[in-house]
Amino acid sequence: MKTPINRLDTAINKLYTAFHDDRLHPECCKQCAVGNILDNSDTWKHFSDNHGSTNLNYIGKINETFGKRFNGYTPSELLLIEATFLNACGYQLPLHFKNKKPKKPTDKDVLFNGLQAVIELLCKLDDSQNVMDYTKLFENLKTTKQSLVLD
Repeated sequence: MKTPINRLDTAINKLYTAFHDDRLHPECCKQCAVGNILDNSDTWKHFSDNHGSTNLNYIGKINETFGKRFNGYTPSELLLIEATFLNACGYQLPLHFKNKKPKKPTDKDVLFNGLQAVIELLCKLDDSQNVMDYTKLFENLKTTKQSLVLD
């Protein structure tokens, strides 16, 4: 299903703003990737029994079955986004105090890894080119260099 590009742009803008305003925190349901996409709401956490799990519980399955979307995303997409974010930040999933986690969860490098992975996933969900893919920049640079050498 092709989704409107608007949900992608909106989600990326919210995540980018949260990252730069220091309002991105992997362990807070309102400030994590999904919390920020959903306007700092934690209602999404009721779709699964464990933070970081991609398994829908009864409430999640009901919402999914009825086609409910939250800022354009289905419950299963939201859980996948959150799991991707946590995993890329260095967490062992599901989130549990005994499981592995980063020493400094709000370190900019840790958060950037999570942000980059989530943006890649969001682009994939919307069948869009990854806006974080910088390889095209280097391909263009290589082509430009080659044309300068040939001239």
